[in-house]
Amino acid sequence: MTKILRLELKDHSYPIYVGKDILSHIGEYLLQKLKPSKVLVVSDESIVQLYTPIVTGSLVEQGLDVYSIDIPSGEESKSLEQFSRIQDSLIEKQFDRSSIVIALGGGVVGDLTGFAAAVYMRGIPFVQIPTTLQAQVDASVGGKTAINHQKGKNLIGAFHQPKLVLIDVNTLESLPKPDIRAGLIEVIKMGVIRDEPLFQLVEETLDGIIDLDERVLIEMISQACAGKADIVAKDEKESSLRMVLNYGHTFGHALEAVTEYKKYRHGEAVSIGMNCAARLAANLKIFSESDFQRQNRLLRDAKLPVTFPQEHSHEEIYAAMYHDKKVIDGSLRLILPIEIGNVVIRDDIPETKVKEAIIQCY
Repeated sequence: MTKILRLELKDHSYPIYVGKDILSHIGEYLLQKLKPSKVLVVSDESIVQLYTPIVTGSLVEQGLDVYSIDIPSGEESKSLEQFSRIQDSLIEKQFDRSSIVIALGGGVVGDLTGFAAAVYMRGIPFVQIPTTLQAQVDASVGGKTAINHQKGKNLIGAFHQPKLVLIDVNTLESLPKPDIRAGLIEVIKMGVIRDEPLFQLVEETLDGIIDLDERVLIEMISQACAGKADIVAKDEKESSLRMVLNYGHTFGHALEAVTEYKKYRHGEAVSIGMNCAARLAANLKIFSESDFQRQNRLLRDAKLPVTFPQEHSHEEIYAAMYHDKKVIDGSLRLILPIEIGNVVIRDDIPETKVKEAIIQCY
């Protein structure tokens, strides 16, 4: 069973395929949409033996000129160093604007590869083949590409939409369970910000999700991608509505920054950030205590963290929040829930209230 969605963006629209056994047919899917002169497959070194040969083999079968490069695993690879490696490879292989780049891997690979494609010759096409749950339900859809700076996450980047997103749920079988749980945070997030039925689906099928039930996964991933595609179609460049996708991320990115991107998976940091944002909303009396408990019960059932580490002070976390892209004219712009399925954007929260919520989340 393969579900086909579509993100509608006028001249930048593209299909999203969600199913099983898709990898071995990548070449066929690609040629339905593109006619590339050359292809560079960028993948994470942790999966290069598992999936890169399948993808490159399918492309070669279609008569394409294919090259590949792998990058080290981990958030540290969203760096100028790895960005330069990809640029060097594109230049050495004489890629042109009719060539394409494929991101095969998790969110790090997708963000890095997309940014490299966005700026090479002022932009060449790229394709997302996400192999982690986090990338499948979030990072691969929407065209946000970036690398990190030591002062903050994703500070150097561009909007560059893929031409195609191909999601094969079979790739999740190679992930450790903590990665599945961390990726699930983006689905829970989507449920909180706009889709209570999706939130309920995760509540009711959590065991099946963790056990990688294909039917459940395809339904959940499709629903999450459809929600994100609808938001991006209405606000591609994050001028208003798309900001709601950052629920939990301002706190989470600050935590990642103070821990130098080494202690937490992205989804784990966002889970803590969602707990803090929800605690703040409950303190402000705009989010009910029962909904706060419902959110946190699901986070805990999914075995995701909800508290900040004791070794970093609330002052450190708060200071790091001001390096986030959501800071506008010196004011924090926060996404706060008002019920499961609905959030508001606020930039008028007093410093004392924000700090109080952070302290309560230790």
